[in-house]
Amino acid sequence: MTRAITIKKQIHFRQGRGHRKVLKEGKVRKTEPASSVPRISRLMALAIHMQELVDAGEVADYAELARLSHVTRARITQIMNLGHLAPDIQEELLLLPLSNGGRDPIRERMVRPIAAIPDWRKQRRMWMEVRPAGENC
Repeated sequence: MTRAITIKKQIHFRQGRGHRKVLKEGKVRKTEPASSVPRISRLMALAIHMQELVDAGEVADYAELARLSHVTRARITQIMNLGHLAPDIQEELLLLPLSNGGRDPIRERMVRPIAAIPDWRKQRRMWMEVRPAGENC
């Protein structure tokens, strides 16, 4: 004779590899969105680091940086042009607050035209229009 067995456990489904759902034991944990460093801050830090490599002679030129980084020379130029920004703008980019998902308020495309201007006073005026309102970076 067979008897029915009842097992009481809390379970939930999580996203597995690809589109698979995976059965997990326990309650679903509510997690806050992961905070991350804005992309423009990481690119600014990368530009500074790459310029230091070139200045120290560890890398011959931007073309070598492109080969080592597996990106085009044009992309390296875009990144390295961030180094043409006024020092205070560079500092603000490096110190932007962490983002909680979604789109970053300041994107690289917004900063490129500013870096193309050689006059730091004009850059600062343009930067004031681009940076998030009410933010003291």
